[in-house]
Amino acid sequence: MPASLNHRQALLVLNGLQHVGPIMLRRLLEAFDQDPVAVLAGNRQKLLGVKGVGDKAASALTHWSEHFDLSKEIERMKASGMRFIAQTDEAFPPMLQEMYDPPIGLYWKGEYNIDRPCVAIVGTRRATLYGHSVARKFAAELSRLGFCIVSGMARGIDTAAHEGALEAGGQTVAVLGCGLDIVYPPENLELYKQIALSGAVVSEFPFGRRADRQTFPMRNRVVAGMCEAVIVVESDVAGGSMITARFAGEQGRQIMAVPGRIDQSSSAGCHQLIRDGATMVTSVDDVLEELRYARPTQTEAELPLEAKTPAIDLSPLEREVLGSFTGGELRLPDQISQQLNRSPAEISATLMGLEIKRLIAKRADGRFEAR
Repeated sequence: MPASLNHRQALLVLNGLQHVGPIMLRRLLEAFDQDPVAVLAGNRQKLLGVKGVGDKAASALTHWSEHFDLSKEIERMKASGMRFIAQTDEAFPPMLQEMYDPPIGLYWKGEYNIDRPCVAIVGTRRATLYGHSVARKFAAELSRLGFCIVSGMARGIDTAAHEGALEAGGQTVAVLGCGLDIVYPPENLELYKQIALSGAVVSEFPFGRRADRQTFPMRNRVVAGMCEAVIVVESDVAGGSMITARFAGEQGRQIMAVPGRIDQSSSAGCHQLIRDGATMVTSVDDVLEELRYARPTQTEAELPLEAKTPAIDLSPLEREVLGSFTGGELRLPDQISQQLNRSPAEISATLMGLEIKRLIAKRADGRFEAR
């Protein structure tokens, strides 16, 4: 081990060894009096005496330079304008310190440090227009009220939450389930840049670590741990947002859920959370009441459950077709054709016109929904 290895460098090494998870790291640091340098210099027998440390982990620790290129990692951080915030640093998110298994450090891109209460807004990648709208509005309003919006920069609800905060001029932090040199999903490259410019993009994973089934739950626990509350906007019963909510419950955070249609799987997870004791929220004021924050003004922030139709001139048939979406129902062209007793050609042309007017949108499964 290089003689020049210092405390921070040793933490970087420990964080970068894939054979050593957060719980094992905590046990190792406890066994070696919170000294990461001593962990890497420890003899094999003492390492094997730590609960959970087997031959593979002990070998990775005693021969760490064969598994992790520290010099390369430091150079890449400098070149990318990133820093490593250790758990013991003042800039480390304060609520993460309360976790049972916090990351020992976070790769951090952006000048922003957590300086206000954080609220997570999470949900499905296959969000409806309703879900997008609610996530964006909640994020914007909470940002204006002084909260930092935290999410995972995934497709769907996460993206809408970050965008809402940015549009309101507020602060937002994206927690990734991969190394910060990897933008995932790739179509969020511009969003990644915007968040890093005014907020922060963070990860506990070293450069080159790609997202997988292990990293996403680890990311979700950090999202929950950074925040006072987790708001689930849309989620299936088996969605990743349900894992985030579970972590929030384990960490003593508030769990909130936005109700949706009972016949859409994208709301089934939210309804299950509400049934199991999560707070149902239909407005930002519900969130403030649950968190016991006073709104600066008495302005009500109630969100309509149905989108308002813009004042646009519509033909009689366009009004008929648009009316078939009442209640947020997702419709196939054939269903509308049968309901209105109109030819498929007429309905297709009308749907195209309503799309151009941005009153409806076509989903990947071929169904349409009203904005």
